[in-house]
Amino acid sequence: MQLVSPALPVGAYTYSQGLEWAVESGRIRDETGAGAWIGDLMRHGIGRFEAPLVAALIRHWSVGNSAEIARLNADFLASRESAELRAETLQMGFSLNRLLADLRDPALDNLRSGLADLPEIAFPTVWSGLAAAWQIDRQTAVVGYLWAWAENQVMAALKAVPLGQASGQRLLAELGQAVPPIAATALTLPESDWSNLTPAFALCCARHETQYSRLFRS
Repeated sequence: MQLVSPALPVGAYTYSQGLEWAVESGRIRDETGAGAWIGDLMRHGIGRFEAPLVAALIRHWSVGNSAEIARLNADFLASRESAELRAETLQMGFSLNRLLADLRDPALDNLRSGLADLPEIAFPTVWSGLAAAWQIDRQTAVVGYLWAWAENQVMAALKAVPLGQASGQRLLAELGQAVPPIAATALTLPESDWSNLTPAFALCCARHETQYSRLFRS
């Protein structure tokens, strides 16, 4: 629960991941549009690339496979389609890595030393390492990761569209039902089938970089 809490001090609330441009360009106009955008991205993008990557990283952290951790960390950084997305995961990774020392938990010593060897650290790499160090089973961790992502997207939609609080709760209830089956697929998806091919998402993220008036950093 601590890992998926909005109180985790990594600055996730400052990012919309292209959703703000989708609102600006008229692709998202209301609750229905926001639900379709977030749900489709979770099913076809986050759920088919980021979620299975987190599951794989947890497995490799659990057995200390540093070579695979470094490879997957580099793969995730290379998959970021825009400068903002890359800066986002590095900033959040940096913030979560800095938190490790402040937690004063001896169980995190191996994680801290493992991360010290990486020149740049993506957020999922640190997050999955914490999940492994705290011995959270992979199913629970991936469900939590997807839920935290969806919740942050809904909060961004509440501000950017804007939507009311009741709309936000309806969206969360709908998205919450979709999370467990997406997580179950992510746990068994072969790496050869991972895919983050979401062109509209990539374009919105890139266009957001020059958006004149905005609330979010991405």
